[in-house]
Amino acid sequence: MTAKIFAVDSVQTLDEFERDALRIADVVRDSGVGLGDRVMLKAGNSAAYVSVLFALMHVGASIVLVDQQEHVEETRRIALRTGVKMTFVDDDAPIDDDADPVHLYQLLVAAVDRPVTGERLSFENWGELPDGLIMWTSGSTGTPKGVVKSGARFLRNLERNAAQVGHRADDVLLPLLPFAHQYGLSMVLIAWLTRCSLVIAPYRRLDHALRMAGQTGTTVIDATPSSYRSILNLVTRKTALRVHLESVRMFCVGAAPLDAPLVDRYVEEFGLPLLDSYGSTELGNIAFATLDNPVATGRPMDGIQVRIVDEDRQSVAAGEAGEIEVDTPDALEGHLAEDGTVESAPTGWQRTGDLGYLDEHGNLFVLGRKLAVHRMGYTLYPELIERKVEAANCPVKVVPLPDERRGAQLVFFVEDEQQRDAAHWREVLGGLLPAFEQPNRVVVLDAFPLNRNGKPDKRRLEALAQE
Repeated sequence: MTAKIFAVDSVQTLDEFERDALRIADVVRDSGVGLGDRVMLKAGNSAAYVSVLFALMHVGASIVLVDQQEHVEETRRIALRTGVKMTFVDDDAPIDDDADPVHLYQLLVAAVDRPVTGERLSFENWGELPDGLIMWTSGSTGTPKGVVKSGARFLRNLERNAAQVGHRADDVLLPLLPFAHQYGLSMVLIAWLTRCSLVIAPYRRLDHALRMAGQTGTTVIDATPSSYRSILNLVTRKTALRVHLESVRMFCVGAAPLDAPLVDRYVEEFGLPLLDSYGSTELGNIAFATLDNPVATGRPMDGIQVRIVDEDRQSVAAGEAGEIEVDTPDALEGHLAEDGTVESAPTGWQRTGDLGYLDEHGNLFVLGRKLAVHRMGYTLYPELIERKVEAANCPVKVVPLPDERRGAQLVFFVEDEQQRDAAHWREVLGGLLPAFEQPNRVVVLDAFPLNRNGKPDKRRLEALAQE
């Protein structure tokens, strides 16, 4: 099958797509953007987004990726901080008119009559930039950081990724993720590096996305745990949608912790596991479960090392939990300072702030953030409590609140579409946890609030806990 780019309202072969991207690159050059110039790209997932992204990479621009939904004030702050020369947006992106933005459609119209030369898309010049890509952490545990990445390192990381997971030229990739963030962008570029097909689907309308999966013969889906939970609910309620997943050979997952019961449900319903992964905006993609090794987040990719350390940063034995540290050649160049300069990142072993352990086969099990609270004389890790409860098919998020007498109060948010009351869940939790880990308060939600990365929104949960 000839590889294609499938969008909601268009289908192009890779060759047709490449010619369009080259025409857009010609327009971008004529607008005054050249090698090393910083530009902002703020738009939602679309074929135009990918075309403009590749055009900017081709001309060697330093690309500042901003989520389409980011507020105007924060967008203005990012523009000033990064010193962008030009801002590219779609019609739905909140933007200050003073930014004098260029709309993606303007580029498409200006590019349509450009002559086609024998030039091919090349990311070589972009790869040589130490600031080829500037992305932003989710800010789920603090203020978002500007992460400055080398284009060459970013692409090399994705080549490792594709090799470990086993992406093929005959694959059809469907990422149900925002392209402005690490995971979604990775899948867009892996499709290009592998020369396989890419489906650009409305990831917030999963029923429509599933129909596109069936129509395009999708073979690999990438999504967050919350999306996979919604997909399962959809095909259970609307059984006609199940047929659209028949061509899928891999369900890949990342961006947030995955609970074992959801994996079991996918094996039961589709005969395929959810293949978990581990990575970060700052360190890149690190470890992946595969079809021949569907254990936890799998093993680290070739060339990347992972170890588990105690409080003194000494390595611990297999099976023993501690902080995850990573040594990778694909790490960030540094963080963006307030004045727009790059603060160089340390090299060697990097602390992640995540808890986990390695089994005797080198598979990485990620347990959650290393955020300890003290309660009733015990040191507790809220995310370890979450993992323990989720193993009993009870999806929860635990928010600690300061308490002078006890050290901390624990507010448990339970995700329950059936909306069973707090008393029901307090009884369930009482049977799963010792007294010092049990909740002070239980709040039942039909779904956890999510941030733009598809992760549970901890800030929103913290605000709800304080109400």
